[in-house]
Amino acid sequence: MTAAQAPAAPSRRLAWLFVVTGLIGLAASAVLTLDKIKLLEDPSYVPSCNINPIISCGSVMRTDQASVFGFPNSLIGLAAFAVVVAIGAGLLAGAAYRRWFWLGLQLGVLFGIGFVTWLMTQTLYSIGALCPYCMAVWAAMIPLFWYTTLHNLRSGTIPVPRSMKPAVREVARYHWAVPALWYAVIALLILNRFWYYWSTLL
Repeated sequence: MTAAQAPAAPSRRLAWLFVVTGLIGLAASAVLTLDKIKLLEDPSYVPSCNINPIISCGSVMRTDQASVFGFPNSLIGLAAFAVVVAIGAGLLAGAAYRRWFWLGLQLGVLFGIGFVTWLMTQTLYSIGALCPYCMAVWAAMIPLFWYTTLHNLRSGTIPVPRSMKPAVREVARYHWAVPALWYAVIALLILNRFWYYWSTLL
């Protein structure tokens, strides 16, 4: 077996991460898709997550950003997160994926995190409303991207210069710090952006 074909050796924790984050993203995408269909059928329909002027899925669904490629973004989530769940289930069942597969997955999660980051900035600074189900997708994508990348770096799927390997090992040792900081930054951005509203609730 050549180096390009050699399978990586992910942990069961990574497999479970795929299953759990995939199910979260899949569930959120399914709800968003159903609500979008109901909204198309009845423009006066009020989604269940319309809670207040800030937390309002309906406001987000009616924007151009909600259908970037000409169809609801949630349809991408339905397909992508279903694949993630299948990958995790395969790993739990003992599947060994080849290097090209992991590189393809890396490109997928890179696109995913880039897309949700763009959607997050649009939500905060252009649309001016929050969608809880969209935020669930953000929350799922962060560890999915981070731990896929970390696995690929540690396993050699993504080549790392010898001089950088100690840094990768150190990052892996404190692997939780990056997603924790990521979530904290998002929380602070939300708090700052909508402080004018949150302050009225105090």
